[in-house]
Amino acid sequence: MWLVLILAVVVGLFVGLLGGGGSILTVPLLAYVAGLPPEQAIAGSLFVVAVTSAVALVPHARRGAVQWRVGLVFGVTSMVGALLGGLLGAQLPGALLMVLFAVMMLASAIGMIRGRRPADPATPPTPLWKSLLQGLGIGLAVGTVGAGGGFMVVPALVLLAKLPMGQAVATSVMVIAMNSVAGLGGHLTGTTMDWSWVLPVTAAAVVGALVGAPLTHRVPQAALKKGFGWFVLAMGAFVLVQEGLTLLG
Repeated sequence: MWLVLILAVVVGLFVGLLGGGGSILTVPLLAYVAGLPPEQAIAGSLFVVAVTSAVALVPHARRGAVQWRVGLVFGVTSMVGALLGGLLGAQLPGALLMVLFAVMMLASAIGMIRGRRPADPATPPTPLWKSLLQGLGIGLAVGTVGAGGGFMVVPALVLLAKLPMGQAVATSVMVIAMNSVAGLGGHLTGTTMDWSWVLPVTAAAVVGALVGAPLTHRVPQAALKKGFGWFVLAMGAFVLVQEGLTLLG
């Protein structure tokens, strides 16, 4: 239990620092360290990330970094996708869910390692329908496998809404909380929650988020994200091999 709680603090720290990364770490933590079935691990991860993100939002809001209007428009749209994804995920076998989760981990890791070019202020604003469509797609992915939201939302807010990186990270925390709640609602139609693990992990992650959120503007985001990306890449490869063998066997 203590190892799980220590790792949960690390999860919260990354949510606060990077505006994402919580579910990418929480699902393996609950599945492989706590020993929960994949369905419960994904549902539990969505709960942990929803609460942790909501708490991490407070320090960002106090600094005035959250763009509420942008977050609300993007968040409501992606919530629709997340609910649909959660309903879909609740019908899929656990091993297949984990394989899809591993693919999401690898895609997120590659995006973190490669990085993204800063948004060009001279670029014309993205049409609203494109922003809404991307929000729907991100929500669908998050809701289905319970991961990948933060590292898709932040670039989307930078490129589509033309937010500076600090504001994009802060606003993404709001969007992730909304997505996680909607995705959790979908998953709970097909699984139950193991509160004896989920509540302590949530509390520990909240502690980490409260420590990490105020440090966002003090930590070199690019270097931290790239290093975290390599770690996620290794974890994703491990999960893919592990669950791929289970699915095939």
